[in-house]
Amino acid sequence: MDSPADMHSTADTSLSDKLLSWYDRHHRELPWRVTPRESLTGKRADPYHIWLSEVMLQQTTVQAVKPYFLKFLAKWPTVGDLAAAPSEDIMAAWAGLGYYARARNLKKCAETVAKEHDGMFPDTEEGLRALPGIGDYTSAAVAAIAFNRPAAVMDGNVERVISRLYAISDPLPGSKPLMKARVKELTPLGRPGDFAQAMMDLGATICTPKRPACALCPFNADCLALKAHDPEHFPVKAAKKEKPIRQGAAFVAVTSDGEILLRRRVESGLLGGMTEVPTTAWTARLDGGTTEEHAPFPGEWHQAGVVTHIFTHFELRLTVYRTKTQKQPDANGWWEKVDNLEAQALPTVMKKVIATALPNAFKSI
Repeated sequence: MDSPADMHSTADTSLSDKLLSWYDRHHRELPWRVTPRESLTGKRADPYHIWLSEVMLQQTTVQAVKPYFLKFLAKWPTVGDLAAAPSEDIMAAWAGLGYYARARNLKKCAETVAKEHDGMFPDTEEGLRALPGIGDYTSAAVAAIAFNRPAAVMDGNVERVISRLYAISDPLPGSKPLMKARVKELTPLGRPGDFAQAMMDLGATICTPKRPACALCPFNADCLALKAHDPEHFPVKAAKKEKPIRQGAAFVAVTSDGEILLRRRVESGLLGGMTEVPTTAWTARLDGGTTEEHAPFPGEWHQAGVVTHIFTHFELRLTVYRTKTQKQPDANGWWEKVDNLEAQALPTVMKKVIATALPNAFKSI
C-alpha cells in the first residue's frame, strides 16, 4: 500500500500533468515567452527578456507591459546595451509604467550583470536574488522560466489558483508561506518553467477574481473551493486600511513660445529621478501647500482644477495652477517645448496635472 507521502506525490504529479497538458493547448502568446512548441525545436528563453518582462509585470498588466517591453528591446537589445544607457533615457522610456523605483533598479541590475557577470545572468535563485532590485518573486520566476530551475513562483494569479485549489482560508499575507509550500509541492522537476507560466496563465484567463470559468479549468475535479461552491471567496484577504489623503499643489508655467517649466525630482524616494512641473513638498506622510503662494515665482496664477492620483499607500490631491509667463531665468528647472512632452520622463500623475492645465498637451491622454 502507498504511504501517505507517496499518495500525496502522486496527486501532485497528476495535478501538474493536468495543468501542463492544458498549457500546451491554451498558453498565451507573449513577446518574451518561448512556447511549448518552440521548446520542442530547441529554442530557449532569453534570461534578459524574462528578467525585463518580470520586472515590468510587477503590479502592472500584461497588456500594459507589451508595448513597453518591445520599446525597451528595440532601444536596448541586450543587457549590456541597457547598462550603458543614460539613466534619464531609461526613466523616459519607463514613464507611465509606475512604481519608478523599478526603473532605477533596472539600471543598477543591468550594470551589475554587465560588469560583474560578463553580461550573463546568474542561473540560480540565490545568485539572482543577490542582484539589485531582485527579490524572492523575480528570482524564482527568472530561475524557473529562463533556466528551468524547480523554483516555486508566486504572484497574485498563482495565489488565487492555489488558495482556491486547496481552499486555504487563512487570510493573506499571512497565508503566503503555506501557499508557497503548496506550489513547491506541485512544481515538477521536468518542466518547472512551463509550470510556472501555466499557473500564471490559468489565474489570468480562467481562475479570474470574479466569475471564474471553472468549467474550463483543468483543476475543476480537484478544486476544494469549487466543491464548496464558493471559489470567489478565495483568496481571503485581511481587511484593507483606508488610504490617507494627501494634499498639495502643482504649477504649470507656459511661455508664449509654447515652453513649459519642468524640473527633475531627487533620485531617492517617491517618483525619484522622474520629471515634474514644480509642486509643493507633499509626501506619502505629509501634506504640501495648496495655494498659489507656494508658486515657484510670482505671477498671475489661476486655478485650473484638481487632480486625484492613487498611489499604493495613499491618495494624492493636487490643486493645479497655470500661468502664462516669460521665461524666468532664476526658475529652478528647465524650459521644454510642449510638443516634446511625450518624450520626457513624466509619471502619470504629472501628465494628469499638465493635461488639466493644457488639455491638448498629450496625444495619449
